[in-house]
Amino acid sequence: MTVVRLEDVEISDLRRQCLEAVERGERMQMVYAWFPEPDDPEVRYLIRSSAGHALHIWRCRPRGQALPSLAAIAPLLSWHEREVTDLCGLKFEDAPQPEPLVLLAGAHAVMPPLRPGEAQPLTYTPAPHGIPEVAGPSEEDVQLLPFGPIRADVLESAQFNFLYIGEAILHYHPQLFFKHRGMEKRFEGVKPELGVVLAERVSAVGGVAHALAYCQALEEAAHCQPPRRARWLRVLLAELERLYNHLHYLGHLCATTTLKVGDAHGKLLEERAKQINCVATGSRFLRNLIVPGGLRREPDLTGLSQALVRLGADIQRYGQMLETSTTHLDRLITTGVLDRKLAFDQGATGPIERASGLDRDLRRDQPYAAYDELKPEVAVREAGDAHARQQVRLAEIDESLELIQRVLSELPKGPIRADYAPLASSEGLGWAESPRGTLYYAVHTGYDGRLVRVKVKSPSFSNWRAFPFTVHDSNMMDYAISEASFGLTIAGCDR
Repeated sequence: MTVVRLEDVEISDLRRQCLEAVERGERMQMVYAWFPEPDDPEVRYLIRSSAGHALHIWRCRPRGQALPSLAAIAPLLSWHEREVTDLCGLKFEDAPQPEPLVLLAGAHAVMPPLRPGEAQPLTYTPAPHGIPEVAGPSEEDVQLLPFGPIRADVLESAQFNFLYIGEAILHYHPQLFFKHRGMEKRFEGVKPELGVVLAERVSAVGGVAHALAYCQALEEAAHCQPPRRARWLRVLLAELERLYNHLHYLGHLCATTTLKVGDAHGKLLEERAKQINCVATGSRFLRNLIVPGGLRREPDLTGLSQALVRLGADIQRYGQMLETSTTHLDRLITTGVLDRKLAFDQGATGPIERASGLDRDLRRDQPYAAYDELKPEVAVREAGDAHARQQVRLAEIDESLELIQRVLSELPKGPIRADYAPLASSEGLGWAESPRGTLYYAVHTGYDGRLVRVKVKSPSFSNWRAFPFTVHDSNMMDYAISEASFGLTIAGCDR
């Protein structure tokens, strides 16, 4: 894995350092806080530079002072700063969006949830959500549509607020975090080996990526290197997960364009992929295999190659139909455009950023597992619309099938698990390119080797931040298509 460089930065230097990093083309990834001592918080900034270079971590100790907000320089940090304020109680000066993010309107944390000490219930006074005011000659014609948090179908809780005139959407404001589960808090005091059970359940459809990033963070902290065969098999599991996720995405996207046959066909192919997963691993969601040090057991690879060849042939025909269905393409092309600069500034990741012309993929740029040996091809498109996002995922499906076949044909022999023993007072950073984009885990252990802090930066947290920019100044008829084309999950965002 890529070397991670840790650097101490004073509060007074944060803005200058951030500005210089952005000017060099580097990209801020996340901000989080943890408490080495109960009254001495430490704030960490993760920066990702160009391919092949180290990830940087800035370490800053506020020592009772407010931190300068960096969101005016790197807009994607706004949500991260607001989350740190809500959950850790730290303050950021001159923040462009100072309102709470995780805490809903009217909620107040007597003791911020991630601060050390006895947990206390939130106090709550009903209050309206903050919706932007509309000013101008057409002000009286503007209507407000609050949709949710209880919605039709089996959907996660969220409220989407539309300010609109007729079919034209002037402004869109999603309110998430209605069912914040406190997953990062749940890791505290847990033995590292057991934490993988929690990691797999942060977002069920990304369980492999979460387990992989978490275990790699533990392995870095413990100076543990998994065996080569285990690293190759981890790639196989990660690509099987990408496969069924992208098939689900294609089917759901067809549902929003009313291509009913395409919807049914995509969901059928997804089901076949999940059945293949179950035969190989005993779990449709590929759970309970990845552990610190490697794998818990060998997957059953009997017949896997042949099953994927048959599935791949049907996927290829399905993709050709999607790319030649004029009614489907008519609804996708020019819908939900996210241009390259917005994608970069607002933190879009995974297929979303690659569809907007940003050529970034952790599998290639900061390789982990066996991706340094397998060297995946990265699909990039420039249009930034819903069609480009479909094309990126179709290309990634082809690449996943190719990578899996290479693993099966070239899989090295040997053990699948190395001895793992957590180190006291250690820390590590792990990452994975999940089906939805970059995923990071930062872990800190205490004097007894148990977890004292686990930070999860999930791709949906980033993509939900970017998504509203594709809805403003669009229309009601295209909204469902834009949302489906992002492949978002609320559970992945609201940990």
